Amino acid sequence: MNQTNDNVDRPADAKPLQDQVKEKEQVQSKAFGTFSGVFAPTLLTILGVIMFLREGWVVGNAGLLGAWLIILIAFGITGFTGLSLSSITTNIRIGAGGAFSIISQSLGLEVGGSIGVPLYLSQALAVSMYIFGFRAGWLWIFPDHPALIVDLVTFGVLFVIAFISAGLAFKIQYAILAVIALALISVLGTMFQGPLQHSVQWWGEFKGSPETGFAGTGFWTVFAVFFPASTGIMAGANMSGDLKNPRRSIPVGTMSAIGLSLVIYLVLAYWLARTASPDKLVENYTIMIDKAVWGPAVLAGLLGATFSSALSSLVGAPRILQALGSHDILPAGKWFATKTPTGEPRNAMLLTGAIVLGALMLRDLNAVAPLITMFFLITYAMINIVVLIEQHLGLVSFRPLLRLPRFVALAGAAGCVFAMFIVNPLFSVLSVIIVVVLHALLIRKHLRAPFGDMRSGLFVAIAEWAAKKASQLTASRERSWKANLLLPVEASQQVQEAFEVVRNISYPSGYLKIVGLTGRENEHKLAEELSDVAKAFHDAGVFASWTIITAATFGENLQAGIETFAGAFFKPNVVFLTMPQEKSRESEVKAVLDTCRDRRIGVLLLQAYPRQAKNDPSAVNVWFADRGPEWKLEMDLGNQDLALLTGYKLMRNWNTDLRLVARVSDVRQKETAEDFLKLLSQTARIPGVSTAAVVSQPDETPPPADLHIFPLPDAIDFNQLRRYSQRYKAACIFVLDSGQESALV
Repeated sequence: MNQTNDNVDRPADAKPLQDQVKEKEQVQSKAFGTFSGVFAPTLLTILGVIMFLREGWVVGNAGLLGAWLIILIAFGITGFTGLSLSSITTNIRIGAGGAFSIISQSLGLEVGGSIGVPLYLSQALAVSMYIFGFRAGWLWIFPDHPALIVDLVTFGVLFVIAFISAGLAFKIQYAILAVIALALISVLGTMFQGPLQHSVQWWGEFKGSPETGFAGTGFWTVFAVFFPASTGIMAGANMSGDLKNPRRSIPVGTMSAIGLSLVIYLVLAYWLARTASPDKLVENYTIMIDKAVWGPAVLAGLLGATFSSALSSLVGAPRILQALGSHDILPAGKWFATKTPTGEPRNAMLLTGAIVLGALMLRDLNAVAPLITMFFLITYAMINIVVLIEQHLGLVSFRPLLRLPRFVALAGAAGCVFAMFIVNPLFSVLSVIIVVVLHALLIRKHLRAPFGDMRSGLFVAIAEWAAKKASQLTASRERSWKANLLLPVEASQQVQEAFEVVRNISYPSGYLKIVGLTGRENEHKLAEELSDVAKAFHDAGVFASWTIITAATFGENLQAGIETFAGAFFKPNVVFLTMPQEKSRESEVKAVLDTCRDRRIGVLLLQAYPRQAKNDPSAVNVWFADRGPEWKLEMDLGNQDLALLTGYKLMRNWNTDLRLVARVSDVRQKETAEDFLKLLSQTARIPGVSTAAVVSQPDETPPPADLHIFPLPDAIDFNQLRRYSQRYKAACIFVLDSGQESALV
């Protein structure tokens, strides 16, 4: 029987999978399809204000070839991300929240929440920016209208539509889609009125913008201005909880929208290069309106694009908030998680509306606009990273219906990081810091996920990789030695008297493998006790796992455990035993010691003493056998390394004194032995050794201590070992080196 860890916390009232599927099918009858739920909102978000007002400026600065290159790089990054999004969507039962659900199901709620919270805020603040863009177009037509009134009225219309239902919002988007299509027809229709007037300038002079007095610019600066146009690919994925078939709709709708919008941007770049001179393109942001067959149609398209983008964000943001609330990531999570019978997150909509209204009152979001873009890019990068990790782990659970070459996710992740630091390095660093801080805060909440994730598989894969690499290195592990104890237990009471010693020998980097030995207690009762013991060590900061071995006798039990773990990579290197109290047990312990010598495993044999119960020992004495007459310091300390290392660990963790004590057979060697102990403490880099004492006579009393550590003699007399504890009125540990540790490395 082995300890098992279940990292999925399923509520007691969790519904069976079949009931969940049936319930979802009933809801899906009222949900959205690929075109209305994914394709239309994604396309309308991509075909936004930058297409109408800035693509001409991009062509004027970079030339047609430069503009095409910028467009292809931008859409390449978001295209790879869209493919990664599509692949992972076909592998999971995606819940509400889009990217938040994807990341949470792979890397855990803490990572998903640390990305989801800023993503939600960015989506909400983006609504305000789109409203500002709408107002700019409106004032171009009606310059006398008060800007604040235009913003508030626009927000009011948007909020009422989104609050009523997403269905109404999507129906309005159909009309907007028709308006934008009419605008594009009006633009491209000029090609049928006669030959285009201007020859193509393939590479531009990068003159800059009117705002900077045409002081000049660079390729990547122009790219940074254009790149936000290619984002918006999450508009459909944000609706994941309201789609009939998200596993199909998100890949098909997202990639179709990306592909069509890429073609539109490329064609428009050619049209712009042939319609006006580079100077006109750079200085006139409304060149598309001026050159179109019917300018008002393009202006209507501009207004429609900003309005639809704001509407998509206002519909999508509350659904992210609702998903965050359903997992208790935010305060008042249950209130935000509430939905109407028709599936509308009205409570989440109220907070989103308040955030948007507050942002509108600030009147200018230029200061935080780059941060909004950074959070989108971090989200895109994490989606690529999720796919990349899943691909490299090779877990059987990763069975996407859309399989991708590893290059796709790698290029998508690298591209997103690249774009972040091209667009704004300062805000890139700031956004990463915010995500890290949020992750740290969410870890402290101990979130409970109703689904599994791949974190354990990721850590196991890292451990396996490290084990394989370590096995290829030289066999000596003296520098990397740490106390990994094998603790045999027949009853939990045995652990109580040794708990503090075991914990402080292992802490902080060692671990415990607790082996339950049947005989005194039945297997079921022992399993319950070992689970509590392991938890106690966990709470004390030491990793502990347990298993039970069934055999006829104590010796056979323990030897079976030692031999079983001897072949493992992460194997215990020290067996912790307690002094046998019955004569019948002594022969079994000796057999165990012989097995440890053969297997090159260290041994700590504890003889407890009542005074050991106090948790703040005054001192620890480490004894050295007679090395006379010369007392030379050599790398081979002769069965003293583990004793010295154990004493050092207890000194550090108990914050107590450590003394080195040597017994000499000849009083004339006393000074030489003292020099040896002092040199040893310096060479072993053990500070705080308060006394290097030497005992020259059998009846000479050493400095008092609550624990004495002795090297285990070759010929073992258990009665003699027990007398040490009575003589010094303290607990004693008798140590057998494995040969794998060294106090002098």
